[in-house]
Amino acid sequence: MKILKQLEQRRKWAEDERILLDQVRRIADTVIAPNAARYDREEAFPQASVDAVKSLGLNAIFVPEAYGGAPMSYRLYLAVVQTIAEACASTGVIYATNFHGMKPLIDFGTEEQKKRLLPRVAAGALASLAITEAAGGSDATAMTMRFTPDGDDIVVDGNKLFITSGDVADLLLVFGKWSEIEDPKQAISSLIFEKDTPGFEVVRVEEKLGHRASSTATLAFNQCRVPRANLLGKPGEGLALLLASLNKSRPSIAAHALGIATAAFKDMVAYMNTRAVGGHHVIDFQANQFLIADLAAELAMTEAWLDYVASLIDDGATDFGLEASIAKLRASDLAMRMTTEAVQMHGGYGYIRDYRVERLMRDAKITQIWEGTNQVHRQLIGRSFIER
Repeated sequence: MKILKQLEQRRKWAEDERILLDQVRRIADTVIAPNAARYDREEAFPQASVDAVKSLGLNAIFVPEAYGGAPMSYRLYLAVVQTIAEACASTGVIYATNFHGMKPLIDFGTEEQKKRLLPRVAAGALASLAITEAAGGSDATAMTMRFTPDGDDIVVDGNKLFITSGDVADLLLVFGKWSEIEDPKQAISSLIFEKDTPGFEVVRVEEKLGHRASSTATLAFNQCRVPRANLLGKPGEGLALLLASLNKSRPSIAAHALGIATAAFKDMVAYMNTRAVGGHHVIDFQANQFLIADLAAELAMTEAWLDYVASLIDDGATDFGLEASIAKLRASDLAMRMTTEAVQMHGGYGYIRDYRVERLMRDAKITQIWEGTNQVHRQLIGRSFIER
């Protein structure tokens, strides 16, 4: 682990950041990791783990001070996501989804909206991001949800599926199409939706391969009346807002995937150093050493790239979409490869629940799918090299 420890030591955290990271690592080790297997097995919301995250006020690190936050760098936020996800992928994505759902409000909301809603976020309210529909998938412009203006209200009609934390979130950022705009792209709009709104229904919570302690819900919005004051931006500005928000949530998913990959790497190396076969430890075989070398190099380089993307955002860059796609693509592919190899190196034990790598492999797969499938990201990156 020397290479990874040296990489961490060179990140040069400010004193307040280092203190917070130490606190996050402590709850990860004492609360989140010890409960992860049980919550996964029971497919239960990880209440104790979420309460531990809330006790540190971790939502506050991405909320401006004027609205009850204690903001720190985006780079630190990513490190927090990675640390929590290493301990429990489900808890990690629940926390990250708070950022994914509410960062657009921070970046694009009106002063009135921020004063009214952000103190709840800073205090630990759960948030969600509702984009996906059955007909849309990776094509957000195919959504059919309708936003119909009616005096001081907006009537919301439609369904969303695969919504992380959709059944437990206090606030949801919902995307739909403005009824008075015909063009399917120009019609996309967004609003903040509060969970106690009449007509809102949790249709079902999915049974999943991985992330079993993080709920994924199908939601119905049946003639829900939302105050016009909750509209984010103007009608028809939703697509630009969506793309801007994804550019910041994709590195977040990369950090989440790296947390899973790091956990698998540590478990794999520890097991290979203790498991003996034919009088030799598993790690003594040259082929296995080559595998560990390749995986360690990938992990270190992906960590370094994610740090680079974070520095772009912290420095105020406005054009980092491709860099974000690369981070998400590489980290999620690595998470899947790392966990698969970890199961393989554990042999038959890797296939049973006595060892964490079984759960890590199940948790890793979705990271290649959500926030844009990796096929979509490869297309985005590849198209950028067309010179015409």
